[in-house]
Amino acid sequence: MKHQLYREQQLNCDKETAWEFFSSPYNLAQITPKEMGFVVHTDVGNQAIFEGMEIEYTVSPLLKIPLKWRTKITEVTFQKSFTDFQEKGPYKLWNHFHEFIPNKEGVLMKDTVDYELPFGLLGDITHALLVKKKLESIFDFRFKVLEQKFNK
Repeated sequence: MKHQLYREQQLNCDKETAWEFFSSPYNLAQITPKEMGFVVHTDVGNQAIFEGMEIEYTVSPLLKIPLKWRTKITEVTFQKSFTDFQEKGPYKLWNHFHEFIPNKEGVLMKDTVDYELPFGLLGDITHALLVKKKLESIFDFRFKVLEQKFNK
């Protein structure tokens, strides 16, 4: 079964600052809980994201078991939006659309994650018992870190 996680957050910065931060794979580790063991393995240097860019990570979402994860940037609209799509990893489907909308207070950031677990009914049960709460806690952590970084 497909699921969706949606979040939005007001950031008190300009779109250039928001874009620079979120379009760098290296900043993902800053907004991911330490216990997730999130490590970026692809050396992208200071290169701006582009359609077709592939990024490899290791993440340990459950029981500290490291999982390899590879995403591909499938869409980029400079300083407005980008999408990362899981090419290899723990999900049957992972499509994360990031959107940045300038407004009077700065930038409204929106995250829409469409995802599905593998293993049919077993995946649905795992989602209900573990995965949904885990994803929500990751995005709750992200919200707090971003509040401290952009909204002091």
